[in-house]
Amino acid sequence: QVQLVESGGGLVQPGGSLRLSCAASGSSINIYLMAWYRQAPGKQRELVARIWPSGSTNYADSVKGRFTISRDNAKNTVYLQMNSLKSEDTALYSCYHVMNYWGQGTQVTVSS
Repeated sequence: QVQLVESGGGLVQPGGSLRLSCAASGSSINIYLMAWYRQAPGKQRELVARIWPSGSTNYADSVKGRFTISRDNAKNTVYLQMNSLKSEDTALYSCYHVMNYWGQGTQVTVSS
Protein backbone atom coordinates (compact mmCIF):
# COMPACT_ATOMS: atom_id res chain seq x y z
CA GLN A 1 0.00 0.00 0.00
CA VAL A 2 1.36 3.39 -1.03
CA GLN A 3 0.87 6.34 1.27
CA LEU A 4 1.49 9.95 0.28
CA VAL A 5 1.65 12.72 2.87
CA GLU A 6 1.80 16.33 1.74
CA SER A 7 2.99 19.29 3.76
CA GLY A 8 4.14 22.86 3.29
CA GLY A 9 0.93 24.62 2.36
CA GLY A 10 -0.24 27.81 3.99
CA LEU A 11 -1.15 31.44 3.54
CA VAL A 12 1.26 33.56 1.52
CA GLN A 13 1.13 37.02 -0.01
CA PRO A 14 1.14 37.52 -3.78
CA GLY A 15 4.68 37.31 -5.07
CA GLY A 16 5.73 35.02 -2.25
CA SER A 17 7.04 31.47 -2.27
CA LEU A 18 6.18 28.12 -0.77
CA ARG A 19 7.68 24.66 -1.03
CA LEU A 20 5.36 21.70 -0.88
CA SER A 21 6.59 18.24 0.09
CA CYS A 22 5.10 14.83 -0.63
CA ALA A 23 6.59 12.06 1.48
CA ALA A 24 5.93 8.60 0.06
CA SER A 25 5.95 5.22 1.77
CA GLY A 26 5.34 1.77 0.35
CA SER A 27 6.84 2.63 -3.03
CA SER A 28 10.11 3.98 -4.38
CA ILE A 29 9.23 7.23 -6.13
CA ASN A 30 12.21 7.20 -8.47
CA ILE A 31 10.76 4.40 -10.63
CA TYR A 32 7.30 5.86 -11.01
CA LEU A 33 5.74 8.93 -12.50
CA MET A 34 4.81 11.35 -9.74
CA ALA A 35 2.80 14.53 -10.08
CA TRP A 36 1.20 17.47 -8.33
CA TYR A 37 -2.41 18.40 -9.05
CA ARG A 38 -4.50 21.24 -7.69
CA GLN A 39 -8.18 21.98 -7.36
CA ALA A 40 -9.64 25.39 -6.67
CA PRO A 41 -13.19 25.82 -5.35
CA GLY A 42 -15.72 25.36 -8.14
CA LYS A 43 -13.09 24.25 -10.63
CA GLN A 44 -11.90 20.94 -12.00
CA ARG A 45 -8.73 19.36 -10.73
CA GLU A 46 -5.80 20.21 -12.97
CA LEU A 47 -2.30 18.87 -13.47
CA VAL A 48 0.33 21.30 -12.19
CA ALA A 49 3.57 19.41 -12.76
CA ARG A 50 4.90 15.89 -13.16
CA ILE A 51 8.26 14.20 -12.96
CA TRP A 52 9.10 11.06 -14.87
CA PRO A 53 11.44 8.26 -13.68
CA SER A 54 14.04 9.68 -16.10
CA GLY A 55 13.88 12.99 -14.28
CA SER A 56 12.14 14.78 -17.12
CA THR A 57 9.48 17.23 -16.07
CA ASN A 58 6.33 18.78 -17.49
CA TYR A 59 4.39 21.83 -16.31
CA ALA A 60 1.04 23.44 -16.87
CA ASP A 61 1.41 26.58 -18.97
CA SER A 62 0.05 28.65 -16.08
CA VAL A 63 2.98 27.75 -13.80
CA LYS A 64 5.89 27.45 -16.24
CA GLY A 65 8.86 29.50 -15.11
CA ARG A 66 7.43 29.88 -11.58
CA PHE A 67 7.09 26.33 -10.25
CA THR A 68 9.68 23.57 -10.10
CA ILE A 69 9.02 19.90 -9.37
CA SER A 70 11.85 17.78 -8.03
CA ARG A 71 12.47 14.67 -6.00
CA ASP A 72 14.90 13.41 -3.38
CA ASN A 73 15.24 9.67 -3.88
CA ALA A 74 17.04 9.18 -0.58
CA LYS A 75 14.15 10.77 1.28
CA ASN A 76 11.55 9.27 -1.07
CA THR A 77 10.01 12.71 -1.31
CA VAL A 78 8.71 14.85 -4.16
CA TYR A 79 8.76 18.63 -3.91
CA LEU A 80 7.00 21.52 -5.58
CA GLN A 81 8.82 24.83 -5.29
CA MET A 82 6.37 27.62 -6.01
CA ASN A 83 7.67 31.13 -6.62
CA SER A 84 6.00 34.38 -7.68
CA LEU A 85 2.70 33.10 -6.37
CA LYS A 86 -0.52 34.64 -7.63
CA SER A 87 -4.02 34.70 -6.20
CA GLU A 88 -5.09 32.29 -8.94
CA ASP A 89 -2.68 29.70 -7.53
CA THR A 90 -4.97 29.35 -4.51
CA ALA A 91 -6.09 25.72 -4.37
CA LEU A 92 -5.83 22.39 -2.63
CA TYR A 93 -2.61 20.80 -3.89
CA SER A 94 -2.42 17.02 -3.99
CA CYS A 95 0.38 14.60 -4.70
CA TYR A 96 -0.27 11.77 -7.18
CA HIS A 97 1.46 8.42 -7.73
CA VAL A 98 0.90 6.89 -11.18
CA MET A 99 -0.45 3.67 -9.65
CA ASN A 100 -3.47 5.82 -8.74
CA TYR A 101 -2.61 6.82 -5.22
CA TRP A 102 -3.39 10.28 -3.86
CA GLY A 103 -2.35 12.22 -0.83
CA GLN A 104 -4.83 14.07 1.36
CA GLY A 105 -3.80 17.44 -0.02
CA THR A 106 -2.36 20.63 1.40
CA GLN A 107 -4.09 24.01 1.10
CA VAL A 108 -2.30 26.92 -0.53
CA THR A 109 -3.89 30.34 -0.17
CA VAL A 110 -2.38 33.37 -1.89
CA SER A 111 -3.84 36.56 -0.54
CA SER A 112 -2.84 39.95 0.77
